[in-house]
Amino acid sequence: MGLGSWWRGGSAADRRQQRNDGAPLSEQAVLAIVAQQLTELGGERWTVEGALAKGPGSAAVALAAPHGDGPAHLDLSFLLEAGRPEETAVTDCVAGFGADSEAAVRRAVEIWASTTGVTMLELLAHNGRFAGHIHPADADALPGWHAIHGGIVAWGAGDRHNAVQDWTVAHPLLPQLAPAFADGFGRDALIGVKVFLGGRVGEETAEVRVDGVVHERASKLLLGLDWPRVTEGTAYARTFVLLVHPER
Repeated sequence: MGLGSWWRGGSAADRRQQRNDGAPLSEQAVLAIVAQQLTELGGERWTVEGALAKGPGSAAVALAAPHGDGPAHLDLSFLLEAGRPEETAVTDCVAGFGADSEAAVRRAVEIWASTTGVTMLELLAHNGRFAGHIHPADADALPGWHAIHGGIVAWGAGDRHNAVQDWTVAHPLLPQLAPAFADGFGRDALIGVKVFLGGRVGEETAEVRVDGVVHERASKLLLGLDWPRVTEGTAYARTFVLLVHPER
């Protein structure tokens, strides 16, 4: 399965504003940005209704309790069925950067939509329009699982800001992380796996979150992989995989 570049960029000034100190946006304002992004991405109208951004059928997005600092650090839960949040929620966190709080939130939602949101839209559409399907027998699969792989986004500074993204495209992460997931997951379907890695020599970041919670074993394994450590500037990559269900 080929995975291309969904989004790249971010000036040095943008990156310095990642932990933006401006006033946070209201819940309604954030949800409106989510609804707008998903409408533009999917072509079907999303609207804000109370504490939800609601889309086609029973799909919705809610703001989860934040675990990070800053007005542009968002925890978003995509609800496949709004009436069954416990069984169908896929939660992920994302941070944005920009000149002010609104710009930073918009960037965060854009990153989330192009990595995490597209996997959920593809789960609804199931036609390959939004993201790629990985079958259990594929070389880049997590053994035993059908998965939907979102985009791989990159940002950083310098001529090699896309180095980690390029490596991630060429070296599928699921089989490399498989040993860390040998003990299974907390439920048997709709497992969200976020991967974030990069930085520069001596300032590396490697984080794997499963259903919004840091997976220590997978994060440690990720840190030990041979992805590029740039010596000038920075290079980061982020992606998201939805493990749909096991096939044995």
